[in-house]
Amino acid sequence: MAKRGGFPGGMGGFGGMNINNVMKEVKKMQAEVQKSQEELAIKEFDATAGGGAISVKVSGEKFVKEIKIKPDVVDPDDVEMLEDLILTCINEALRKVDSAQSQEFGKFNIPGLM
Repeated sequence: MAKRGGFPGGMGGFGGMNINNVMKEVKKMQAEVQKSQEELAIKEFDATAGGGAISVKVSGEKFVKEIKIKPDVVDPDDVEMLEDLILTCINEALRKVDSAQSQEFGKFNIPGLM
Protein backbone atom coordinates (compact mmCIF):
# COMPACT_ATOMS: atom_id res chain seq x y z
CA MET A 1 0.00 0.00 0.00
CA ALA A 2 1.33 3.45 -0.92
CA LYS A 3 2.14 6.04 1.71
CA ARG A 4 -0.11 9.02 1.88
CA GLY A 5 1.42 12.52 1.91
CA GLY A 6 5.07 13.36 1.67
CA PHE A 7 7.12 13.08 -1.47
CA PRO A 8 7.55 10.10 -3.78
CA GLY A 9 10.49 7.97 -2.81
CA GLY A 10 10.27 8.94 0.85
CA MET A 11 12.83 11.74 0.54
CA GLY A 12 11.16 13.97 3.10
CA GLY A 13 11.20 17.00 0.82
CA PHE A 14 14.90 17.87 1.21
CA GLY A 15 16.52 14.96 -0.56
CA GLY A 16 16.72 13.07 2.72
CA MET A 17 18.43 15.99 4.52
CA ASN A 18 17.45 16.85 8.06
CA ILE A 19 15.71 20.25 8.15
CA ASN A 20 17.56 21.16 11.34
CA ASN A 21 20.91 20.60 9.64
CA VAL A 22 19.79 22.67 6.66
CA MET A 23 18.76 25.54 8.93
CA LYS A 24 22.08 25.38 10.82
CA GLU A 25 23.95 25.63 7.51
CA VAL A 26 21.79 28.57 6.40
CA LYS A 27 22.44 30.42 9.67
CA LYS A 28 26.16 29.71 9.39
CA MET A 29 26.22 31.03 5.84
CA GLN A 30 24.25 34.14 6.86
CA ALA A 31 26.83 34.88 9.56
CA GLU A 32 29.68 34.41 7.07
CA VAL A 33 28.02 36.71 4.52
CA GLN A 34 27.44 39.38 7.18
CA LYS A 35 31.06 39.12 8.34
CA SER A 36 32.26 39.46 4.73
CA GLN A 37 30.04 42.52 4.22
CA GLU A 38 31.40 44.15 7.37
CA GLU A 39 35.02 43.43 6.39
CA LEU A 40 34.47 44.79 2.90
CA ALA A 41 32.76 47.94 4.21
CA ILE A 42 35.85 49.00 6.19
CA LYS A 43 38.29 48.40 3.34
CA GLU A 44 39.46 51.32 1.26
CA PHE A 45 40.10 51.29 -2.47
CA ASP A 46 42.43 53.71 -4.24
CA ALA A 47 42.69 54.75 -7.86
CA THR A 48 44.71 57.32 -9.75
CA ALA A 49 44.39 59.04 -13.11
CA GLY A 50 46.53 61.35 -15.21
CA GLY A 51 49.76 59.72 -14.11
CA GLY A 52 48.96 60.31 -10.45
CA ALA A 53 47.67 63.85 -10.91
CA ILE A 54 44.32 62.80 -9.44
CA SER A 55 43.83 60.22 -6.71
CA VAL A 56 40.62 58.97 -5.16
CA LYS A 57 39.88 56.82 -2.13
CA VAL A 58 36.51 55.08 -1.69
CA SER A 59 35.16 52.78 0.98
CA GLY A 60 33.84 49.28 0.40
CA GLU A 61 30.40 50.83 0.79
CA LYS A 62 31.13 52.99 -2.26
CA PHE A 63 31.45 56.29 -0.43
CA VAL A 64 34.03 58.68 -1.82
CA LYS A 65 36.30 59.41 1.13
CA GLU A 66 39.03 61.48 -0.45
CA ILE A 67 39.93 63.23 -3.69
CA LYS A 68 43.42 64.68 -4.16
CA ILE A 69 44.34 66.91 -7.09
CA LYS A 70 47.88 68.00 -7.77
CA PRO A 71 47.94 71.79 -8.28
CA ASP A 72 49.85 71.59 -11.56
CA VAL A 73 46.96 69.70 -13.24
CA VAL A 74 44.52 72.55 -12.54
CA ASP A 75 44.23 74.58 -15.72
CA PRO A 76 41.40 77.16 -15.73
CA ASP A 77 41.37 76.98 -19.52
CA ASP A 78 40.86 73.19 -19.54
CA VAL A 79 38.36 72.37 -16.80
CA GLU A 80 36.93 69.60 -18.99
CA MET A 81 40.17 67.61 -18.80
CA LEU A 82 40.16 67.86 -15.00
CA GLU A 83 36.54 66.72 -14.86
CA ASP A 84 37.33 63.73 -17.09
CA LEU A 85 40.30 62.74 -14.93
CA ILE A 86 38.18 62.90 -11.78
CA LEU A 87 35.40 60.81 -13.34
CA THR A 88 37.89 58.25 -14.63
CA CYS A 89 39.53 57.98 -11.23
CA ILE A 90 36.27 57.61 -9.28
CA ASN A 91 34.89 55.04 -11.70
CA GLU A 92 38.09 52.98 -11.46
CA ALA A 93 37.93 53.01 -7.65
CA LEU A 94 34.28 51.92 -7.74
CA ARG A 95 35.15 49.17 -10.24
CA LYS A 96 37.69 47.88 -7.71
CA VAL A 97 34.98 47.74 -5.04
CA ASP A 98 32.68 45.82 -7.41
CA SER A 99 35.48 43.40 -8.22
CA ALA A 100 36.23 42.82 -4.52
CA GLN A 101 32.52 42.24 -3.84
CA SER A 102 32.24 39.73 -6.66
CA GLN A 103 35.32 37.90 -5.47
CA GLU A 104 34.22 37.89 -1.82
CA PHE A 105 30.61 36.89 -2.33
CA GLY A 106 31.26 34.57 -5.26
CA LYS A 107 32.61 32.02 -2.80
CA PHE A 108 29.13 31.61 -1.31
CA ASN A 109 27.63 30.43 -4.63
CA ILE A 110 24.12 31.65 -3.85
CA PRO A 111 22.01 32.14 -6.99
CA GLY A 112 20.76 35.71 -7.32
CA LEU A 113 23.13 37.15 -4.70
CA MET A 114 25.60 38.69 -7.13
